[in-house]
Formats: sequence, structure tokens, C-alpha cells
Amino acid sequence: MLDVLVDRLPGQPVSEQDIEVVERKGVGHPDTICDGIMEQVAQALVAEYRRRVGFIPHFNADKGLLVAGSVELWLGGGRVLKPMRLVFGDRATYVIDGVAVPIPEIVVGAAKDWIRQHLPHVDPDQHLVYQVELQPGSPELTAIFRRKGHLLPANDTSAAVGYAPLTSTELLVLETEAYLNSPDFKTLFPDTGQDVKVMGFRHESLIDLTVAMPFLSAYVPDESYYFRRKSEVADHLQQHLHKVLHPSSLSVNLALNTLDQPGAGLGGMYLSLLGTSAESGDSGEVGRGNRVNGLISLNRPSSAEAAAGKNPVSHIGKIYNMLAFHLAESIQQELPAVREAYVWLCSQIGSPIDQPRLAAVQLLTENEAAFSAASNEAREIVVRELGKMEELVNALASGDRKVF
Repeated sequence: MLDVLVDRLPGQPVSEQDIEVVERKGVGHPDTICDGIMEQVAQALVAEYRRRVGFIPHFNADKGLLVAGSVELWLGGGRVLKPMRLVFGDRATYVIDGVAVPIPEIVVGAAKDWIRQHLPHVDPDQHLVYQVELQPGSPELTAIFRRKGHLLPANDTSAAVGYAPLTSTELLVLETEAYLNSPDFKTLFPDTGQDVKVMGFRHESLIDLTVAMPFLSAYVPDESYYFRRKSEVADHLQQHLHKVLHPSSLSVNLALNTLDQPGAGLGGMYLSLLGTSAESGDSGEVGRGNRVNGLISLNRPSSAEAAAGKNPVSHIGKIYNMLAFHLAESIQQELPAVREAYVWLCSQIGSPIDQPRLAAVQLLTENEAAFSAASNEAREIVVRELGKMEELVNALASGDRKVF
């Protein structure tokens, strides 16, 4: 029987602390592009392995790197001088029981599909070059996938942490990026790109929200148009956020593209040809961006593991990151006395993934009596959900859970 450690967490919930800092990197940010592509690569490999050999062998595609290209911009347009380079790194199984699997073809195809779905101004055939560096795995790790049973052993000794609930600041940061990259917003403002970055800083009841979002150079004929359009976007977004927050006591101070400088020409406007800074200004890497709940919350504990691209049936860096947040949410939602819940999981390589070496819960409650009443129920929830591990693994393998 798993011994679930439960401890009472002192202090205030994050939502009641005076200072809170939350960030989200949107779908067009170079780091998020890497997460999105490599997760789609993982799903494509899962589907192809199952189709060809009936099971998922050893692979991990979580070492993606997007090397920035180069563009020339002008008011009203621009051109690509050097394409971006996408490097696929880590491990894959190329031959299984004599069956060859065309890894480069699969991963490049998955990358192009993701780009077409999420980056409408990027041509995956013209604006990127692809470098596949997925190598065969070690015999010991590869052998794990031959072991019998519904659940495999953990492929690593690793730890993860999750928490619940999200604060109003965290929810607002998520909502802001989601709206700015939504079809509704892009219909109203088709001259904006997908590389949206949102930083929220709350001091007491005031949230300073700093947003970076490029305007597409093809739509911008002159400087006056840019600053007029930027003002329209800011006004529209401010009104949207006011509706989102109502009737909360929180207020928002919005700032958009704060590096801009009127009168400085191209150097004073945030313009983009393709909608992402990876075209010339910024490279990206898997794991440098959002955690599995879509946020970078500086007030919270966080795992260093990247979930995107990892094998969904054995890699603890993916499975336990998702499970820790799921457990925290289940505990907080089911136990009214719990104001905040944190769940810590640690695996031991070789042990079944449903038997963590450590499962620990921290509960923030009003008083000791409330904690005592909730602690046993929290243990039961953890044990119950670990018994559903196969459901989580199948959901991750099918791509039904977003991991960034």
C-alpha cells in the first residue's frame, strides 16, 4: 500500500499574497512552437508505431531546437533572407523486429502539419529547414518497453509537482493569450501575429499586464497606421479584460509593445513578417516555456522537466507532471476545506509508474481541525487516482491532454 505523506502548509494562499508574477508564452513564441511541434511529433510516432508493430517502443522527442532565421522588413512587406532551422533531438526506434520505421519522414511531416494548423503566415516548405537528430536508444532503456503488463516501469528517477486552484491572475494571463490568438480576435485584427507573450504582475489588487504582440509588416503602410492600430488593439483588449474580471475587485493596467518609440521608424515598431520572432529575433527550445498547465508562475514550485515530446507510456517527466496537477485539482475540488493543494511525486527508475517512490500532499486550510478532517480524504484521492494510471497514459498517448 502506497504511503501518501500529507502535511499542512502554513501561510496564505497565493491569491492573498501581496505580490504575484505570472507569465505565458503564446502559440507563436519560439519556445511554444518547439513544445507544440515536438508534442505533435510524439503523437505521430505513437500512432505510427502502433500501426506498424502494435505497441509503443522507446522514443523521446523532447530535445527540439528552433534556430532563428533572418528577414528583411519594410513598411508594407518584407522577405525571408534565411529560413528558420528546426532540429529534432533525442531518441527513436528505427527498426522493430525487422520492421523499419521511417522516422525522418514521420517527424518532419508532423512538424509541417503543426505549423499549418497554428502559424498561418509561415510556409513550412519554404520558411524552415529540418534537421533530424533522433538517434537509437540505449539497450537498457529500450528493453523496458518489452516488459509485460499494462503499465511499464519508470524510465527515469524524476520528480514533479502540481497545484490547485489557479489564481485570478493566472486565469487572466491564460485568458489574455488565448483571446489574442483566438479566431474572433484575429478576425477583428488580422494584422496581428501569433507570437503573443503575456506577463502579469499583481501588487495587491492591481494587475500590471504587459503584452508583446507583433503587427504584420504587410498590413502596415506607415508609422501612423501602426500606432493608431496599436491603440485600437489596446482599447479593445482592455474592454475584454474588464468583462473577464467583472465583478472581481481586481483591476488591470494594460501595456502593449512597450519597446515602441514613435518617430524611430522601423526600429520603433514591433513588426513581423511571419508572425513569430523566430523569423529573425529569437530562437526556441523545448521546456523553456510554459509548464503543463500553460503557465510560468513564479510564486509556485515547478518541475524542471519538459513534458512535450516525451514518451507517454514510460517517461515520468511527462506522466507525473500531468498527474501531479490532476491530483491537486481533484483534492482541491473535492474537499471544500482545502484552500490550496500541492502534490509532489517522485519516481524511482525501474519501478512501475503507478507506484511512485514518493507521493506527498501539502494542504493549505483555515485551521488545524480542517486539515485533520481533509488529510485522510486527500490520501484516498491520491490512491484512487493512481489506480487510474492506465487512463492517463492512454489519454497522453492519444494527444487528449495538452502539455504546454
